[in-house]
Amino acid sequence: MAEVDPGVESQARHVVYCGGEYPWGVNPSMDYCEFGGTAKKCEEWLKDHQSDLWDQLYSGDALNANLSTLSVSAQERAAKDAAKKEAKAALVEARDAERKAASRIQIKRVERNKRKHVTVITGLEVHGLENKKLAKELGKKFATGSSVTKSAAGVEEITVQGDVSDDVREWLLEVYGSKVPEANIELVEDKKKKSGTGA
Repeated sequence: MAEVDPGVESQARHVVYCGGEYPWGVNPSMDYCEFGGTAKKCEEWLKDHQSDLWDQLYSGDALNANLSTLSVSAQERAAKDAAKKEAKAALVEARDAERKAASRIQIKRVERNKRKHVTVITGLEVHGLENKKLAKELGKKFATGSSVTKSAAGVEEITVQGDVSDDVREWLLEVYGSKVPEANIELVEDKKKKSGTGA
């Protein structure tokens, strides 16, 4: 075990977590913002929520002091790198927005046998919702069995026992309306084909 020098005083470090809007939730640390292309968002969040720290890092005096230590070529490279990272992050964000706008959430009423039905829901993961968590919530909400399975195409789907397709649609809009646009929800009825008796 390493010995601690009695002349050195240990200090706890306070880490500020960025609360900007990210597809994956909260950014783990302000240290990573500058490397991920979201520096502008982080800077804006910091200015609004941690003004003292913003002054220390981004005020005119702080920037001039940091830039004065860099050579002109290093300053130009840093500016180009920052612009590339921001453009890349904006492109990824735009692609995600397009993908979400084009994706369909399908709520399908499937006939099992005679008068028994199940409701199958697909396409929720594109909107940042977790299928397993939703299956559990739906099971509790409708007091029925609910599970996550893979379809023949390899897509995850939530299967809820019973004909609750209209209720599921209303519930999704009520609870997750901010993440799930109403125009993206599609109700489908899937009936079993009856086998004909030939004569």
